[in-house]
Amino acid sequence: MEHASESSPDYQKNSLTLTGAVAMGIGVMIGAGIFALTGQVAELAQSWFPLAFLAAGIIAGFSAYSYVKLANAYPSAGGIAMFLKQAYGKSTMTGACALLMYFSMIINESLVARTFGTYTLQLFQVENSEWLIVVLGVGLLGFAFLINILSNQYIESISYITAFIKIAGIAIFAVGGIWAAGFSFENSSSASAQSGPGGFLGGVALAILAFKGFTTITNSGSEIKDPHKNVGRAITISICLCLGLYMLVTLAIRGTLSIDEIVKARDYSLARAAQPAFGEYGLWFTVVFAIVATVSGVIASVFAVSRMLAMLTDMKLVPHSHFGMPGDIQKHTLVYTVVLAMIFTILFDLSRIASLGAIFYIIMDIAIHWGVFRYLRKEVSASATILITAMLLDVIVLIAFIIVKAQSDPLVIMIALPGLLLIFLGEWLFLRNQKQE
Repeated sequence: MEHASESSPDYQKNSLTLTGAVAMGIGVMIGAGIFALTGQVAELAQSWFPLAFLAAGIIAGFSAYSYVKLANAYPSAGGIAMFLKQAYGKSTMTGACALLMYFSMIINESLVARTFGTYTLQLFQVENSEWLIVVLGVGLLGFAFLINILSNQYIESISYITAFIKIAGIAIFAVGGIWAAGFSFENSSSASAQSGPGGFLGGVALAILAFKGFTTITNSGSEIKDPHKNVGRAITISICLCLGLYMLVTLAIRGTLSIDEIVKARDYSLARAAQPAFGEYGLWFTVVFAIVATVSGVIASVFAVSRMLAMLTDMKLVPHSHFGMPGDIQKHTLVYTVVLAMIFTILFDLSRIASLGAIFYIIMDIAIHWGVFRYLRKEVSASATILITAMLLDVIVLIAFIIVKAQSDPLVIMIALPGLLLIFLGEWLFLRNQKQE
């Protein structure tokens, strides 16, 4: 495919405030994390799943260190793509790892889209309707596309409003659940189901996806007001707020449902847990709340991910073709992003989508930390101890997760490994052909 001759994307500098950036990060994190992943994490970590979320939040905090240092030094609408280029130059490592992040975020969009479909169907007590979940998920992605054609101001306004709704809704759910459980954090009917170290670490790997939304902020770096200060602030605030909310929610669920009940309703566990606390209205409350959260999450994610691909195109790290479409590169990448997310939504269920996303994201995260440690540590004034700790934590949970999945669902590994190979090989061939031209 040929490179587009269009000009660089017209990024709207200073169009996002600190509050708007925090709202965007929270929008992506809450949209995917607590609604889609609680049951998945509980299945692996069993009774320890609240601690799995806590551990994931701590790991995300260590991970955020590299991103904050890089964002302060190199604020960019390309975010992670630009960070990788600063570390590895225009290389296969840069392009391939940036694509891993791109695909992990697309996978996240399909995860949230399917979660939207799953929760929506709970209003109608419809079960085992896989095709309806797909239709609703694809429809949501189409809606997100239309919203993103508008301007950043619309997206910021939507993110701000829905972030407030999410925080309020999560808080009400958590307090109500804990109250209904009599301030007990273990359901009386719970069996003492305990996972081994591998299962717990596998749960942590999945729970990390509930926090990766902070990277959305880095991808919009140059569009945030005073990015050298506010990108880092927005990341820190977003992670802390979400960790607090996640802990309250997981403790509430742990107190109202047994592990077996959580796992049985793993794709819609919050809706199931709301019923003991709020009675017949609990289901409606949680589902409506989940719809708001997932819709805003997809909108915010599409916003950031399409801009990341536009930056990769602008950096000549990926091929580009407009396929006869009008408009600039940014519009084209928006189309590619939404179409790919729709394909993932159609092909994979929630569990496999989450697993693929976790593998791709953690590998990319390790590459970020290594790049800062090996090439940029002095330039960005980063601590070697923190960087090494972040890498070790990522490696431990990644290995544990791969082992668990190889035993329980080997298809995930059979898809992930060839996918990794194709991404790195494709990037190497593309860059080699560029040099020969």
